[in-house]
Amino acid sequence: MPQWRMIAREGADILGEGTLWSARENAVYWVDILAPALNRLSLDDGAVTRVAMPEPLGWVTERQAGGFIAGFQSGFAEIQLDPLTITPIGDPEPHFPGNRMNDGKADAQGHIWCGTMDMAEEHDRGALYRLAPDRSWTCVDSGYRVPNGPCFSPCGQWLYHSDTASRQMYRFRRTEEGATDREPFIQFAEADGYPDGMTVDADGHIWVAHWGGSRISRFTPEGQLDRAIALPARQVTNICFAGRDLDRMFVSSATVGLDDPSEHDGGFFEVDCGVKGLPTHLFAG
Repeated sequence: MPQWRMIAREGADILGEGTLWSARENAVYWVDILAPALNRLSLDDGAVTRVAMPEPLGWVTERQAGGFIAGFQSGFAEIQLDPLTITPIGDPEPHFPGNRMNDGKADAQGHIWCGTMDMAEEHDRGALYRLAPDRSWTCVDSGYRVPNGPCFSPCGQWLYHSDTASRQMYRFRRTEEGATDREPFIQFAEADGYPDGMTVDADGHIWVAHWGGSRISRFTPEGQLDRAIALPARQVTNICFAGRDLDRMFVSSATVGLDDPSEHDGGFFEVDCGVKGLPTHLFAG
């Protein structure tokens, strides 16, 4: 029996990414960066809705006060969905108008960590940022072609982040000021594809989506491959745990760049992985 099922809906994502579990809505959100759009799957009735966005959207995170913070090509913004209202916060990279946000997530302290990248994927001018609850941002690291992740160890000691283009996942040591001591953690081989979005389960193991690898993999906290689950989509992009017991896994994928997308490419999947995840953190600002 397959360990996955594809969520029934109309169409496919061009660049599905940024999976997010909302406990207060019992729903899973994910973006289609290049459509651009924000998707929502209700776990109450299985309904999928899609909201068009005015520009490329890399990620959303929930706010403690309600609504979302979003990472657009033009920078950080606060958004409300009913009706759609977008309130800009600021652009960390006005000097790179060809850059956009790519992936982001809130940590247990209520900060948002996110990456930026050159949309043409030609220059290593992407960076890793931290958005604080007072809505100020800090550049934590730079020199990325395609940043992906981030995710955090349950103990809070480690931050994991990748440069997809170089097939390299890094590990940072968390500090009160941010993160430091970046070190190579997991290097993907050519046969593995590229490390894309990721999450951490309740056991502290890291789940990574394989762009060009048709699977997701679980790695131990020491960086050793623990298991892999094959998927029918070639470009697997992001992962989150969801559900009241955090025992349901959802995975996004993409069709961008494929001349002959299959019925599964760009699909959104529920995967039977047999483990539980960690609660979604909210932005405190």
